[in-house]
Amino acid sequence: MASGIVEGPQGLLLVQNRRRDGTLDWSPPGGVIEVGEGESVLAGLTREVEEETGIVVSQWEGPVWVVEAEARDMGWHLRVEVHRAVAFAGEVRVEDPDGIVVDARFVPPNDCRATLSATWLPTHEPLVAWLSERWTEARAYRYRVHGAARDAMTIVRL
Repeated sequence: MASGIVEGPQGLLLVQNRRRDGTLDWSPPGGVIEVGEGESVLAGLTREVEEETGIVVSQWEGPVWVVEAEARDMGWHLRVEVHRAVAFAGEVRVEDPDGIVVDARFVPPNDCRATLSATWLPTHEPLVAWLSERWTEARAYRYRVHGAARDAMTIVRL
């Protein structure tokens, strides 16, 4: 998976996602990249950002950070590369072919913490830290997820 930091004059581009259980949360745009099927991470990320938001990124840097989360009780392991858009164009529009993204907008940096408050820790924590520090060298975030359902899970940073 990959996620993109797209920052414009109005703030950081975030998408609102409708989860399987009907809840809504916000995150940077991105998604599943079909690397094994000949798609590079950056090509897939560019595709995902355009599909979800209408924004076309022509240049990326990074990764800025990598998140790994393991949920043994649910039987999955997640790895997400987060890259930063250096050049992009277009107008925000929501036409997600997967039907997950229901809204997209540029959020002022000072409002991002509140907007991301319902987002799970492995997305929220690194992004809020990056907004405060603006580091340029790649960082790694590792988490372990305990529990067998989203409403009962506990997330621990390793």
